[in-house]
Amino acid sequence: MLINIDPILSPEILHTLRSMGHGDKLILSDSNFPAYSMNSRVHRLDGVDAARAAKAILSIFPLDSFIESPIQRMEIDGKPEELNEVHKEMMQITAEVAGDHWKISSIQRFKFYEEAKKAYAIITTNETRPFGCFIFTKGVVKPDGSVWLLDQ
Repeated sequence: MLINIDPILSPEILHTLRSMGHGDKLILSDSNFPAYSMNSRVHRLDGVDAARAAKAILSIFPLDSFIESPIQRMEIDGKPEELNEVHKEMMQITAEVAGDHWKISSIQRFKFYEEAKKAYAIITTNETRPFGCFIFTKGVVKPDGSVWLLDQ
């Protein structure tokens, strides 16, 4: 065990998150997402929904301030502006854990699939609510350990 590291983050997940570089993309997917056919690096977080997984990941994962939106949510088919419960939870968790200055944008489902094929890794959860899939883009950590923000 380690202190200040959420215990749901396995050694394999921690290794993957640490191995990622600036601009690498991490997919956080729901239980219906075809993770294994999309990417060769898949980690499972069984028994955990998207919000719980995001809370753990964002507690150690720097978001990318060099792009407009370091988090993208999978759009609801035919309703790109609509936010469902899991999208709203992700916005709340992001604000609580990483700060309220991060923009979460949307991406059409089939474009999301294409991004998943290029992503560094996928973490799949037991999220059962539809469209509970997200892309996190990794940012830069400064020498003092804080996340690099462009406006600082």
